[in-house]
Amino acid sequence: MKEQLQHIINTKTKPIKALGLLEDVALQIGVIQNTIHPSISNPQIVVFAADHGIATSGLVNQYPQAVTAQMVLNFANGGAAINVFCKQNNIGLTVVDAGVNFDFESALNIIHAKIAKGTGDYSKHLAMSTDEAITAIEKGKNIVENIILQNKNVNCIGFGEMGIANTSSAALIMHHYLNIPIEDCVGLGTGATNEQLQIKIDTLDDVSRMHELAIYDITPTKLLSKIGGFEIAMMAGAYVKSWQMGLVIVVDGFIATAALLIASKLIEHKDPWATINPNSAIFTNCIFAHVSEEKGHKQMLDYIRVKPLLQLNMRLGEGTGSALAIPLLQSACAFVNEMANFESAGVSTKD
Repeated sequence: MKEQLQHIINTKTKPIKALGLLEDVALQIGVIQNTIHPSISNPQIVVFAADHGIATSGLVNQYPQAVTAQMVLNFANGGAAINVFCKQNNIGLTVVDAGVNFDFESALNIIHAKIAKGTGDYSKHLAMSTDEAITAIEKGKNIVENIILQNKNVNCIGFGEMGIANTSSAALIMHHYLNIPIEDCVGLGTGATNEQLQIKIDTLDDVSRMHELAIYDITPTKLLSKIGGFEIAMMAGAYVKSWQMGLVIVVDGFIATAALLIASKLIEHKDPWATINPNSAIFTNCIFAHVSEEKGHKQMLDYIRVKPLLQLNMRLGEGTGSALAIPLLQSACAFVNEMANFESAGVSTKD
């Protein structure tokens, strides 16, 4: 089937590879779906939100922890960038409280899946218990399964996140799995100055030593218990279930990619090494929306040998990169299914 689809792509009325990455995307979607007629149907984005205990220290974040809850309310009221882009591109949007330090009204139009009111401060102790990590992963799986059951013909999903200080967890995950010095993983995050960045690096370097992230192999659930976030754990479970269901997965930015690294280790649990396998099966289903402006994201993408579709200097999160990339996936499918080939159009080939 792959060879047949490649032939179809090559014989459209254009020079070979003239549509660049769109041709690669079309082939990838067809392979995921095992068809010569790839499609993106009823795409969905799920935004997981949770708080991080380390945010209360103010050492790694510029915005107060309360912003997480405020942004969840903004999502629910339709006022955030992800709402605008999903509405514009006809993408379904689901918001999940994975562990926000706030009591939302039960009637609020979100999924109430709170594990706890934020994680512990991992600069002092564990972020969560291993049982909480496992519960979050399983809830992520169940959320995806229910979304697919409730929305007909869904074959494409992307994930976003909201959580003050979650770039720190993502940097620590990257540091552990890619064996890269912490200073090369940590970026400015949201609104930090260079001086504040150095404080963040020093803080996370101390965290790495305390939890021995650069020394020992650690299981995914144990790593999450040490330095993870509930939204990252839940997203990792959501990735695993999406892969198991054969969906096209659209990967957003820095934190979403860090959660994907966790997911890749969850499905390769027999692999004894901490470093990531660039050939992990889950990456076959993943299309990478963009390269974030956040330091470290490009290194992660390079490590797993993938090309992002967009480079817009974005660092917002929320799944916004995925929402902007999904129309490109639809265009890739459209040219395969609707564009004439040389024979049908009566256009001469190079030969």
